[in-house]
Amino acid sequence: MQRAETDGSAGAPDEPRARSAGTSRSARRRARELALQGLYGWQLTGGECAGIAGQLKDSPEYAQADEAYFLELIKGTIQSAPSLRAEFCAAIDRPLAELSPVEHSILLIATYELIHRPEIPYRVVINEAVELAKAFGATEGFRYVNGVLDKLAGRLRNQEAGAGRVAR
Repeated sequence: MQRAETDGSAGAPDEPRARSAGTSRSARRRARELALQGLYGWQLTGGECAGIAGQLKDSPEYAQADEAYFLELIKGTIQSAPSLRAEFCAAIDRPLAELSPVEHSILLIATYELIHRPEIPYRVVINEAVELAKAFGATEGFRYVNGVLDKLAGRLRNQEAGAGRVAR
């Protein structure tokens, strides 16, 4: 999975591609993008975590990513994938097998962050996931990701999400 450049080039037909190639992305966003690429490959090939991480180190984006956060995301999501899936499956409206690999990967990353990174506000987690879905997912996939994560944040971060909803 590669980020498409502004010339409109795309990856292989079955690979998700980015719709815009912004240059002001933070190191954390780049780490999430690389983790998404790794999880996408992991779902399709079932490869080893270390091998997937190693392959992504050759990516031009790697030097600009938060390496420690990327490694945490890739290892954490792969190691805890069954429990992460159990959490977000309660919020999806279709069987897990019907999720696209991109949506599935994004939900794994965001669920990991909601559970294991409480210092990151839930709205930031959702926004980052939506941005990944806009860049790499299907045309309207970001709306689905947003809805699932909104439900999930309400359950996993009840106090934080509840306070945010009252203030609106």
